[in-house]
Amino acid sequence: MKRYHFDPEKGLIVLRARLWGPSGDARVRLALDTGATSTIVSTPILVALGYDPVSSQERMRVTTASGVEFAARILAERIGVLGTTRQSFPILCHTLPPSTTVDGLLGLDFLRRQRLIFDFREGLVEVG
Repeated sequence: MKRYHFDPEKGLIVLRARLWGPSGDARVRLALDTGATSTIVSTPILVALGYDPVSSQERMRVTTASGVEFAARILAERIGVLGTTRQSFPILCHTLPPSTTVDGLLGLDFLRRQRLIFDFREGLVEVG
């Protein structure tokens, strides 16, 4: 099993991820969110990587704290996080609030085929 440390005193489990697009790649900070069914990345980051959310034909319904919205869905060339890399991975493009300290959310769609163990006393996520 691979182990990743987090600060159990903070409100979010923030993971470092790498995202590839037509114009290059970027390191992003994603909050591990077992309540999110889909992975979401901030629209400006996806645009900088060469994606065009406006031209996406696929829109997904997203329930946020402020209500129901529709977000463009793109296929990311590649995403790597928690020691796993996925090709042609669907990501929702959404503008996050300015006060957000992360670049997006890592949702259940990425986590489903993995075994995760959370240890909040030690601040560890084990993936296997």
